[in-house]
Amino acid sequence: MHCPFCRHTDSRVMDSRTTDDGSSIRRRRQCPECGRRFTTIETASLTVTKRSGASEPFSRAKILVGVRKACQGRPVTEDDLALLAQRVEECIRQQGQAEVEAHEVGLAILGPLRELDEVAYLRFASVYQAFDSLEDFEAAITLLRAEREATGREPSRPQTKAGLPPG
Repeated sequence: MHCPFCRHTDSRVMDSRTTDDGSSIRRRRQCPECGRRFTTIETASLTVTKRSGASEPFSRAKILVGVRKACQGRPVTEDDLALLAQRVEECIRQQGQAEVEAHEVGLAILGPLRELDEVAYLRFASVYQAFDSLEDFEAAITLLRAEREATGREPSRPQTKAGLPPG
């Protein structure tokens, strides 16, 4: 690690702490040459391989863009979306691989999105899984209903600004 002040090629770590979400390490360093202190943030790189074979760094922002489109007009907050993107990244990182396929990222989105909003889930799944007929939608809805009956879970309902169900 080069000192950002004098460009000396070494530094001494004075303190290390993980960030709140645990995804990176903040290190406080001191240059042995000029004595000045500086901070570095270390993260493990995660690469996504696309269908075309191209690779790019993993991006929570790209997840947010895609999921935000599926959630348009739904009672989902930006905080909900940020939490979903964090859950997806944690899921991907738990696989323990430095490189994952884009398909794996899509699969990691489907579960948390289904829990967040079933309509948004169907919208996302219809694009991600390339639904091309009404039968594809019917099959997905039938599966959602069967899972709801098996777990006894009620569907998420839109809420008014006061936090109460409409009506």
